[in-house]
Amino acid sequence: MARAMLREPDLLVLDEPMGSVDVSAQAGLYQLIGNIRTRINCGILLVSHDLHHVMSSTDKVICLNRHVCCTGQPQMVARDPEFIALFGQTGADAIANYKHHHDHRHSDHGEVIPLSEKAPHMFDKNIENSGPQI
Repeated sequence: MARAMLREPDLLVLDEPMGSVDVSAQAGLYQLIGNIRTRINCGILLVSHDLHHVMSSTDKVICLNRHVCCTGQPQMVARDPEFIALFGQTGADAIANYKHHHDHRHSDHGEVIPLSEKAPHMFDKNIENSGPQI
């Protein structure tokens, strides 16, 4: 990812970026991806099977099942008949559409940690507080 960013691409393609990342670090990596998008002003094509993160952290979803089943904003895709046919109404309802719009994260013990304490040397405050926009 660092090598790709050096060229300041118009589009950054990430294929299963959370594949080898432990659960406790995934939220931080999604935040980093959002910050990269803002910082270099590029589009991000993210391939993932983690529907909770896809539905809560993206602007647009393209759902594939041997063809393009449905596409659009996550809340629209969650109500699409083809999406519901894939996961059933209960499964579709269980996939999170929640967006966390706070200026903090939580430690493994539930303590509130301001985002500014996360990696203050990596990003300036304006970018860091803009939130994920994948």
